[in-house]
Amino acid sequence: MNFDIADLKAFVAVAELASFKRAAELLHISQPALSRRVEKLEQALSLKLLERTTRKVELNAMGRVFLPRAQHVLAELEASLIGMTELNERLHGLVTIACIPSVVDTVVASAIYQIKKQFPRIRLRILDQPAADILLTVARSEVDFGIGYLGASEPDLDFEELASESFVLACRKDHPLATRSSISWSELAHQDCVTQAQGSGNRLLIDQALSNTITQPHWVCEVQHVPSLLSLVRRGVGVGAVPQHAISGNDLCGIPLVEPQVLRSIGLISRRGKALSAMAQELQRALRLVHTQQLN
Repeated sequence: MNFDIADLKAFVAVAELASFKRAAELLHISQPALSRRVEKLEQALSLKLLERTTRKVELNAMGRVFLPRAQHVLAELEASLIGMTELNERLHGLVTIACIPSVVDTVVASAIYQIKKQFPRIRLRILDQPAADILLTVARSEVDFGIGYLGASEPDLDFEELASESFVLACRKDHPLATRSSISWSELAHQDCVTQAQGSGNRLLIDQALSNTITQPHWVCEVQHVPSLLSLVRRGVGVGAVPQHAISGNDLCGIPLVEPQVLRSIGLISRRGKALSAMAQELQRALRLVHTQQLN
C-alpha cells in the first residue's frame, strides 16, 4: 500500500478533531496539504473514510472501523520508538564493575576490547579490588557487578562460575625451575618466594590448602596484588604462586603446583534480585565468551 505514517497521522487528527482546520494547525501544515494526505490514504485503502460537507467533516461507517486500528498503530509505533530511545541511552551509559587485579589483563581487557567494537560509545569504570572488598562493593550496589571468587556462600549475592583455574609457580624462563613439568609446594621451602599479603583472597586459599603441611614456602617479599608479584618475579627477586590465567606474555613460565593442587573458581558476582542494565548484560556476555575462548 502506498501511504506513510504522515498520512495516517493526518487522518487520525481530522477524525479526532472533526475539523480540517484544527487538524492542520495541530500538525503545522496547510489545509490543502492535509487534504492531500487524507486522500492519499483513502486511495491506498480503496476506501472512503470521511464524509465532508461545507460545515463539518465526520467519519463514515468504514472510517469508524478504521480509526481505532489507526490509533493503535500510531500508539505502538510511538511506544516502540520510546523503547528504542531508552535502550539506546542504556547502551551508551556507564557500566561500573569491580574485579580482582589478576583478571584485568587476561580477561577483562579482552572483553572490553570486544564490546567497544560493538558499542563504541559505552563508558566503563573498573575498580580493581581484593576479593573480599568486591563482595562488599557488590552487596552495597556500588557497582553493576563484580568478577572474583569466594562469592558462592554469600546470602545476598549470586555467583556464576566462569572457570576454575589452578595455581602455578611463576618464574623467569632462565630460572633453574623453568624446565620442570611440575613442582610440589614443599619444594618452595628452598626457594626465595614472593607472596601476597595475609588477608588477600589468594593467600587465604593457599594458606587453607597448606594448613596441614609441615613445610611452608619460604617468602622473602610480600605484596598486595598479583600484578606487583609478577613484576618482582620478572626482576628476578624470586618465584611466586599465582593463578594460572594471571600469567601473560612470553617472559615468564607457569609451572603447575602439586601436592596439593590448589584451585580457585572465577565468576560473576551480582547482588541478588538486582536488575542489570542492557549494557552491563552485554559486558557479562563478552566476559563469558572470553573465558570460553581461553578454555579452548
